[in-house]
Amino acid sequence: MSHFSARRSSRTLVAAFATATLFSLTPARAADEQAPKGETVTVIKATKACFANIVDVSGMVMARDEVSVRPERQGLKVAEVLTEPGDAVGAGQTLARLNLPEGGFVNVTAPVAGTVLTSTATIGAMAGAKGEALFSIIARGEYDMVGLVPVGDLSKLKINQPASVKVIGTGSVNGFVRRIAPTVQPDSQLGNVFIALSPTNARLLVNASARALIKTGQSCNIAVPLTAVQYGSAGTVVQVVKRDRVETRRVEIGLMSGGQIEIRDGISEGDDVVARSGALLREGDPVRPVTATAANAK
Repeated sequence: MSHFSARRSSRTLVAAFATATLFSLTPARAADEQAPKGETVTVIKATKACFANIVDVSGMVMARDEVSVRPERQGLKVAEVLTEPGDAVGAGQTLARLNLPEGGFVNVTAPVAGTVLTSTATIGAMAGAKGEALFSIIARGEYDMVGLVPVGDLSKLKINQPASVKVIGTGSVNGFVRRIAPTVQPDSQLGNVFIALSPTNARLLVNASARALIKTGQSCNIAVPLTAVQYGSAGTVVQVVKRDRVETRRVEIGLMSGGQIEIRDGISEGDDVVARSGALLREGDPVRPVTATAANAK
């Protein structure tokens, strides 16, 4: 073989090797180019949920009806006291006995069933039909929570709306709106609402502080975590991922509950929402989305 032929064969082998190497690397390079770029982000599917519309009321526990008990005759001394504040009594039950001038006793009885709220009856003290009552009774053991509501929320309230009431020292008690005052205080623009408290085995204390959450309705829409919403000069936005890139959507928000917020406009059910939206992600950024449940995204 001539020197020229040997050199030509060597060039042919090199070219063939380079071509084979190129073809062997092309699939890997193509796969690498198709692999998603950018930061890994957690996304959740936007789903529908219902949010309760709640009016939050602070106030105190009061007796719904308070009945004063006095003896019919004037100037009699208390001989015996048979009940104390906090006692449950029945209608016609004897609360105290008074000495008669001519001898014997006269009974002071409860005009209604209920709970004794206060008593001024003291053995040897004078009692009469006028002046301070011997006893006061919470009629039928019925209590209200009385609270003040801003005028803007009064229009949302209606009779019989359910309420969950938390009473200091007692715990949670169910209730419902019993009465709404027809006027508001001119200076504070607050109006009274009376919430009937359901019977409970727990002892309710008059004047105890309480807080009621009154359900005035509900709204069903798209729900996302609170962490998915950004507030800024451009408005309220949520970031979603489309084709592995970030899109920023302006949204209209609504009610909030349990770490979720209602989205009334701006995203659709099934959208991949960035669970923890942040300033580091910008419009068009490539990302690698990882789907999580709403519970795990909190």
